[in-house]
Amino acid sequence: MSKVWFFMIIFGIMAALYTGNIDIVNEVILQDAQEAVVFAIGLTGIMSVWLGLMNVAKKSGLINSLSALMRPVTKLLFPSVPENHPAVSAIMMNMVANMFGAGNSATALGLKAMEELQSLNKGRETASNAMCMFLVINMSSIQLIPLNVLKLRADAGSMLPAEIIAPALLATTVSTVVGVTVCKLLEGGKI
Repeated sequence: MSKVWFFMIIFGIMAALYTGNIDIVNEVILQDAQEAVVFAIGLTGIMSVWLGLMNVAKKSGLINSLSALMRPVTKLLFPSVPENHPAVSAIMMNMVANMFGAGNSATALGLKAMEELQSLNKGRETASNAMCMFLVINMSSIQLIPLNVLKLRADAGSMLPAEIIAPALLATTVSTVVGVTVCKLLEGGKI
């Protein structure tokens, strides 16, 4: 993919040189670089808040309470993961962050969950069924409140940035149900 982007950029610069519009390329590069920095700083704020909230929730015992409440679901989805294994709380923290649309913040939590799942994996070179299921749930993740999308829409000047909530909830629920169903079918388990 990086080669495709490289050739597109080079082709664009060469086309600008050929048509005499190199000043436009310089202007766009400077403007977009500034917008990228502002965008990254805005996302850093959201990520910091969510990672902080997840740490407070973990230290307060809220994640453990939520894990206990969700135990029947996690046992069905991840039958090979022992009940009190650290992977369960890492998975729950990732799922909660994803449900509230903090996808970038959920990345660190997802990496921790995968690390914990890898500690249970007997075949180090192959992903376990639990790892595959987690990856599918992580990627499709039901979005109750898609915070990042709401922020992007608000920053872009949307009059009603929250109107995306219902369609996002429907689409992500369907994608998660389909993903979990396919995983269960492929792992040979019963749905």
